[in-house]
Amino acid sequence: MYPLAIWIARGHVEPHWLACLLLAVVATRLPSLKISRVARWSVVGALALAATAVWSNALLPLKLYPVLINCALLVAFAYSLISPPSIVERLARVREPDLPAAAIGYTRCVTQVWCVFFVINGSIALATALWASEAVWSLYTSVIAYVLMGALFGGEYLVRRRFKRLHHV
Repeated sequence: MYPLAIWIARGHVEPHWLACLLLAVVATRLPSLKISRVARWSVVGALALAATAVWSNALLPLKLYPVLINCALLVAFAYSLISPPSIVERLARVREPDLPAAAIGYTRCVTQVWCVFFVINGSIALATALWASEAVWSLYTSVIAYVLMGALFGGEYLVRRRFKRLHHV
């Protein structure tokens, strides 16, 4: 909803007021967040973007928030590849605590696919923030990116079902 709110407010609400609203939302959510190292840096980044928007009264820092989120997710997923278990393996173990070795390899590959997704999605979000209209940026970051994410989830679900069938998992 964030990109949609930015697009609807454009021309009606000054960017520094939108940034103040973002700061208020972050402040109200902070106590309920379980803060990991990546989440902490994401919050610092969001606060820096909002503060820049307040100071400059520019919309661009607010449009960079989806880029920040993709970067944070990329860092979290990539770090989990370096320091196992991967994020996808951790999620899989919630349902199936005793994963076979083949499934661990599969979850690692899925984590890598998500890393590629975050690079591409973040790059498109950056390009639309820098060079596209607010309408195009909002359409991509509030609709298209989520449709692509859903397609990746759905495609992975179908591949996982086939994987389980082939590997008797």
